Amino acid sequence: MRAPTAWSSAWRCELHGEVPPLLPPFRPSRDGLDGLLRLPGVPVLAPWPLPAGWLLAGFAAAGDERTGARAAAVALGGPNPLGGPADMLVVAEEPGVGLGAALAGLGGVDPGAGFAATSPIATVSFGKHDFPLWQVDSPDRAVFAGEIKALWLWLVLWPEGAGVLLIEPLALRDLRDPGQRLDLPFGAASPRLPAP
Repeated sequence: MRAPTAWSSAWRCELHGEVPPLLPPFRPSRDGLDGLLRLPGVPVLAPWPLPAGWLLAGFAAAGDERTGARAAAVALGGPNPLGGPADMLVVAEEPGVGLGAALAGLGGVDPGAGFAATSPIATVSFGKHDFPLWQVDSPDRAVFAGEIKALWLWLVLWPEGAGVLLIEPLALRDLRDPGQRLDLPFGAASPRLPAP
């Protein structure tokens, strides 16, 4: 990554061209969430109600003061239905950003060729609508991707077996929406959030 210069206010990657910079992770706390919510941009999506025993484990974003958040990730941790602990990242991003693909362990900026060529495997609800998700091949985690309101939606879960959480439709909520009185439970910081 090359920082902005006197000739351009954009961050540049030799491979991908102009890219939004990855910000340092926001702590799993009300203050951390408020820090992320100060950036205008994409929705900050989280399952609500949370799966039983799950906690919010931090937040991440890609963007800057000029563009706002062009990608936002919410980290969660909790019990794996198949036993042991599990981690989940919920990412909403503008097309071409690539944060979700990077967290999914992919080399590109989207789910890749052949995406959505089969029937969807899971569903999330947002607002009053259901949105399909397709499974994306990844060697060591469960990855699901779809589209909500012209944005990429990614759900990335570790270990791979934790993907059984999506057998039932998962309800998502935008934590930016005003007037919500959610009693959000916070846990330890997730090791799955990317660092700049």
